[in-house]
Amino acid sequence: MNLREAILKAITDRPLDKVEISKVLRLPPQNRTKLRDLLRQMEVDGDVARIRKDRYVIPRDADLFTGTIQFHASGAAHVLNEKAGQPDLYVSGENTFVALHGDRVVARVNRPRPGAARGETPGRLEGVVIRILERGNATIVGTLQRSRNFFYVAADDPRFVHNLYVPAPKPPIAAREGDKVVALLDSWPSRHVNPEGHIVEVLGRTGAPGVDMLSIIRKHHLPAGFPPEVQKEAEAISPIIDEREAARREDLRGRFIFTIDPDDARDFDDAIDVERTANGWRVGVHIADVSHYVRPRNALDREAYSRGNSVYLADRVIPMLPEALSNGICSLRPDEDRLTFSVFAEIDRRGKILSARFARTIIRSKVRLTYRQAFAHLQKPAHDDLTRKLHTAWELSSLLRKNRFAHGSLDLDFPEVKVWLDDQGRPERLEKVENDISHQLIEELMLLANELVARELKRHRQATVYRVHEMPDEDRLLEYRETALANGFRIGDLSKRDELQKLLRLVRGRPQEYAIKLGLLKSLKRARYAPDPLGHYGLNKADYAHFTSPIRRYADLVVHRSLERVLGLTKKGPDSSVLASVSEHISNTERVAAEAEKESVKLKKLEYFQMQVAKGNGEAFKARIMEVRNFGIFVELPDFLISGLVHVSSLDGDFYMLDVPRGRLVGRKTKKVFQVGDTVEVIVARVDTYKQQIDFKIV
Repeated sequence: MNLREAILKAITDRPLDKVEISKVLRLPPQNRTKLRDLLRQMEVDGDVARIRKDRYVIPRDADLFTGTIQFHASGAAHVLNEKAGQPDLYVSGENTFVALHGDRVVARVNRPRPGAARGETPGRLEGVVIRILERGNATIVGTLQRSRNFFYVAADDPRFVHNLYVPAPKPPIAAREGDKVVALLDSWPSRHVNPEGHIVEVLGRTGAPGVDMLSIIRKHHLPAGFPPEVQKEAEAISPIIDEREAARREDLRGRFIFTIDPDDARDFDDAIDVERTANGWRVGVHIADVSHYVRPRNALDREAYSRGNSVYLADRVIPMLPEALSNGICSLRPDEDRLTFSVFAEIDRRGKILSARFARTIIRSKVRLTYRQAFAHLQKPAHDDLTRKLHTAWELSSLLRKNRFAHGSLDLDFPEVKVWLDDQGRPERLEKVENDISHQLIEELMLLANELVARELKRHRQATVYRVHEMPDEDRLLEYRETALANGFRIGDLSKRDELQKLLRLVRGRPQEYAIKLGLLKSLKRARYAPDPLGHYGLNKADYAHFTSPIRRYADLVVHRSLERVLGLTKKGPDSSVLASVSEHISNTERVAAEAEKESVKLKKLEYFQMQVAKGNGEAFKARIMEVRNFGIFVELPDFLISGLVHVSSLDGDFYMLDVPRGRLVGRKTKKVFQVGDTVEVIVARVDTYKQQIDFKIV
């Protein structure tokens, strides 16, 4: 029995402190330091928990819960359960102690109880944070401000609601009031007093070009440049493909292969070709062979693992791999030979997969298309080779898409807003990017390749990293159902997939579509990486992995190495003993990247509307009423995917009252009505960049 197991056995019957554990296990004095360090690690891991008088217990026996806390904008939080399929722990704002977003904490679980009196979901697991085990992030990014007696930092993150008191700035940290700064948390003994800290970096004046994005980079601890040894290793890779390597591969340079990517993309990691056959289609999906250049445990690999993925901020890309690879030798640029890993499939007229195979290949892309260009080709008759190829590919992709939804996949596609910036990094225009047929064409072929690779790895029981999306909690879906009913959608039990699909069909094209789909997404579990093939609930696929984007995702690089092992191209695949920790790490880096990307776009949207106010041009925007409250109307601008409040005091010419049963505001004299679903025109009244909120006024 090892020491960890012995400790767990010793505290099974009763709580023990360090000295008592040492006596029970008869440890010699020289091993007590090792015991102390191991107990500390076991506490962080959640295997044991400390109670009164520093005694250790097994958490489940004392109604204790260990995990990472994630805050919401409301101030409430969830402590994430690390056991697959088990519910997270809800913590109300007043019970979060002095935890910060991302901290590892211990919480005491309140016994589940009927929550009807408080409007809670019956049986929801709730708790109170009692100890901080490990700070996930002890730095605060915000604006330096001053009261009569104190300097303090007002945090950018709305989830950190307290002002951080700091000493008066002095050299070498020459911060001024109004500067954007990074501060380190020093002391915070109680939630009822303000935390204290000190400034460690000045980022620049609030509102100066580039400072907003630099703030996001510091807030999320995103990397800046690459270490010298990584850059050196990348630059040492020859941009010319070795002829002996090319000879070992299946040569596809004679095929009509092409790429479709966003307008401003520079890292092209996937290419396709689709041909008609007598029975259906023959498809090839060709992915940049990053694993040929990035070898396990070299400097490039260690840095790629550390980053986990590329991060796409509004004004820049923070790549997973140096530019020599990401935009150079690995990028499938047209008219250049490139090494690839290919998935080939034969598919019949009904969309059934007849056969699949995998090979290392060499390609030469004929054309680089943007989504906009591909869409234009798909809208016109097929009179040339490229347009014919695109039409053939769409015939297959549209059939695969139809079959996917028929088999239970959930339609959770969302439009996005692209922010176009000028040379100073200021937003010039906002462009809504729809998930049109050019996007769907590529999406379906990538889904196909990912599923076929996952199926092959699972069949061979090859250790790898899968993309998993677990079954949702029924309580969360029950709670969400009330929201859907309140919006007028008559649906049944949402734990049944056909009812979820029915709801998604009902909201299609309706004013509430974006809000309802977003609410549903939040009610489902978050997709993550795992070493076990747990399936993908949203796609309704038993086997799924990420294979198609190895330039920007470390998970795909792991999957490539696993497939190499299955095909006998290498003797050793990924180490199965570390894949659980790898999965957890890259799931976390993905979450951080998504938050940073979302925040960067929102800040640029706010800046765009702030500029509208400054210009005083009073441009009117189309808006939909999403919610009506006694203090005002929440509206969404569908062309920009941003929401804001029309305060009731700004509604001129009448006094408006809330009609609660019908969810609408009614003018006392004019009887004018504002209700959910109405379309109105609004102008921007005020932008609060600190709270990240916009107030509108109805024209």
